[in-house]
Amino acid sequence: MFEDEDTLIDGLIAKKDSAFRFAITEYQPSMMYLANSMVSNKLADEVVQEAWFSALRALPKFERRSKLKTWLLRIVAKEAKTRLRKKNRQVSLDEMLKRDSTLDERFSSKSHWQDNPFDWDADSPDEILSSGELRSYIEEMLEALPELQGATLNLREQQGYSLAEICNILDVSESNVRVLLHRPRNRMFRCIEHFQESGERCTN
Repeated sequence: MFEDEDTLIDGLIAKKDSAFRFAITEYQPSMMYLANSMVSNKLADEVVQEAWFSALRALPKFERRSKLKTWLLRIVAKEAKTRLRKKNRQVSLDEMLKRDSTLDERFSSKSHWQDNPFDWDADSPDEILSSGELRSYIEEMLEALPELQGATLNLREQQGYSLAEICNILDVSESNVRVLLHRPRNRMFRCIEHFQESGERCTN
């Protein structure tokens, strides 16, 4: 329907219904996914709705130096952080910036695993996740992540954004992004490893 992103943006600025419908279909899922990783499910709807209002108001001034999706996600993240500040839940990174040795040992400078992280008993990831209990445990850990950690992991692992793009969306430095990725990955490594060995969940 829209040959390129510029045509879509022009359609949105011109308030064309077809452009609105296309944009909602194309970008709403990613916006909701990010919002849900930062705030409660109930609040996520409000965050995304307000993000759309803000985006449509600001769109005529959008300089198009980044992709429209990246720009929209940045607005979602900004709105989510505003809601968190209002609830006195703003995340401090001070403690998270204290690097521990396990992070340096397990991750490369590009935020990838140095070695295969899990010595799985199963033959494939599908077989591993076929265990309902393990899958449920992983989902619990993801839902329990602090807001910025959850958002960073979502953008990197689920949506495939680069570190530079995540910095732009969340408005944090690259060093902070690395910490925000390392912490949940490291905890999940330890907890799943413990689960594999003992069948028990981590207690802290």
